Order: sequence, then C-alpha cells, then structure tokens
Amino acid sequence: MSEQITPFRIDIADERLDDLRRRLQATRWPEPLPGDDWTTGVPTGWLRKLAEYWRTEFDWRAAERRLNSFPQFTTAIDGQRIHFLHVRSPHPDALPLVLTHGWPGSVAEFLDLIGPLTEPDDPADAFHLVIPSLPGFGFSGPTADGGWDTDRIARAWAELMRRLGYERYGVQGGDIGAAVSPRVARTAPKNVVGVHVNGDPGPMPPMELSDEELASLSEVERDRIARIQEFMQEQFGYIAIQSTRPQTLAYGLTDSPAGQLAWIMDKFREWTHPRPTLPEEIISRDWLLTNASIYWFTATAGSAAYVGYGQSNWGAVDENSGVPTGVIVFAQDIGIRRYAETQNTIVRWTDVDHGGHFAALEEPDLLVADVRDFFRDLR
Repeated sequence: MSEQITPFRIDIADERLDDLRRRLQATRWPEPLPGDDWTTGVPTGWLRKLAEYWRTEFDWRAAERRLNSFPQFTTAIDGQRIHFLHVRSPHPDALPLVLTHGWPGSVAEFLDLIGPLTEPDDPADAFHLVIPSLPGFGFSGPTADGGWDTDRIARAWAELMRRLGYERYGVQGGDIGAAVSPRVARTAPKNVVGVHVNGDPGPMPPMELSDEELASLSEVERDRIARIQEFMQEQFGYIAIQSTRPQTLAYGLTDSPAGQLAWIMDKFREWTHPRPTLPEEIISRDWLLTNASIYWFTATAGSAAYVGYGQSNWGAVDENSGVPTGVIVFAQDIGIRRYAETQNTIVRWTDVDHGGHFAALEEPDLLVADVRDFFRDLR
C-alpha cells in the first residue's frame, strides 16, 4: 500500500454553499414543545435564530481561509483516508505532539492552540503539531470499512507519526481523543514520551458505589459520580442511537442542516460550563457554525457516529503502558484519579473548578499551560 502523503486544501464549491442556504430557508420546523427550553432538547426558538445566522451572516469562506492557513495533508492508512494538519515549529528541537479531537468536534478545536504551542515565548516549550481528523470525521470521512475502534485509531496514529519521521512524540486529547491517546502509548510505548488528556484517560469511574467507597471520595469526586448517574438517566440517548443505529440517524442529519445543527448543539450546551449558559456565550457562534459546517459539507454525521461510539473496547481492562500520563479535569468533566490510576501511570493530575468538556475552546490558556508544564521534563 502506498505511504504517499498528499497536500490537501479545503475548497467547498459555491453550489454547495447555495444548497446549504436553500435547505436552511426551506426547513420544516417542529412546533415548540411546552416551555420550549433545554429540558426536552434544543429549543426551537433558539435554534431558528442560530440557523438564520448560519444562512444569512456566517462566512464559511473566512473559516475556510483560516483552516487553509495551516498546512494540511491526507494519507491512506489501513485502507482509510486520514486528513491531518501538520504544523512544524520554527524551533528545530521542538517535541512532536499529536492532538486528537472528539465528538461532536473536529480539528478546528485546536486552531487557537497552534500558535502558542508551536511558537511559545520560551523555545524550550515548542511543539511540532500533528492534528488528525478521526477516521469517519470531516475530511477523514467517510469510513471505508468497520472496526475503527480506539485501538485501531491508535495504531493509525502511530503509523502516521512513523511516516512523518517522528520517533519520539507526545499525545494529547479530549473526549474520544482522551481514549485514543493512552492507546497510542500502549501501541508504541517506546515512541510516546508522555500522554496528556483533558477529561479522563479511562477507565470510567463506576456508576454505583458502596456507601463506604462514596464516603472515601472527596466532595468534588462525589459530585462527579452523581453527574455520571445523571448522565446515564438524562443524556445517554445519543450514545444508544449512535452506537446501534448510526445509519438510521444519518438520513436525517445528512439531509437536513437544521437537524445536523440541533444534534451537535445539544451537546455543546450540555457539556460547556456553566451548563445553564447558552453555548454561543461560551464559544463563538462563528466557531460553532464552522464545526457544524465541516460535518455538513463532508456528510459525515453517520460515519462520525459509527466510529465515535461503535466501539468494541468500551469498558475493556487495558494494560498500563507505563508511559507518564498527565490529566487536567475541568468542572464539566468526570475523571477521578484513583480509578484512572488502575490502568495509567498518572504523574500529574489537576482539578479545575471551572471550564467545560471542550477545553481547547473554553480554556485554551489553561490547557496550553498544563500541556507545557507536563511535557517540560519529558523532552
């Protein structure tokens, strides 16, 4: 199989932009449910305003230019097209670092981190960045075949770094990226110098604990257990659908931009912090719509759902790679150190009382500082 790496540039045809606007204009909106609030899902009144902004004011060309300002490439690994950004630091001794996004995100999550990580004030903190789109997501989609669980993705990332000529590197990620990154270290423990995640490197904390074990947890940790239980009762539906019927879901999301937008925005409201705050008050509308546009233009709602949650290894007992691991847990996430330590060599753990699940977007300065501090002694 060819190991060719090909330069890539995003270029969405004008006809597809016109089609998006026509579809938004022709949306058949549901009647609001009683109260039209977030308790039953994305409120109709709120989404209509965001969709109208998408149709009449959002500038995809500006977003496209920004994405294209960074070097992008594609390569085929294990039969799958992989799209990635590869931004080398001007400092030749920079440490290579793989940044992995999650669902419902994209490589666009990391754009504001590129400058600070590649060109820091102190050259000793510099990184060469490799930022791949997960298989089935965005410009790495659609999926060519099944079986793209986090282990297979990790093997693909290790192969990508080999092709790029990097023998020593770090890995970082959140959401699915927080599951993939430790597995890259298990795949290539002699190459990965450190694993950094925001959220939880796994395994998930138990959902039910004895009174004795609950009492042994801190107040912050007990709150995280309670939120896991709440999540399973109130928010688990999307996982159940995506992991069992992703194709059925894909028909609606691929045909209706309003449907795609609603599906994504539900999670940007639930997982940003503080939760009652509207998503666009935490993350800009233009970024939210850039991300939604990537899903829309690539028609990858189904393959992203399939890859993101059609996993064979959720809940697996993983061997500890022995690679040093750093974790930063923002207020909306649920990692608990004692459980993470059963499968990871935790050398740095930071709990933060603010910030949400989308750390690179919500708290970029804190995330960058933690990444720098963690890798400083591992270079």
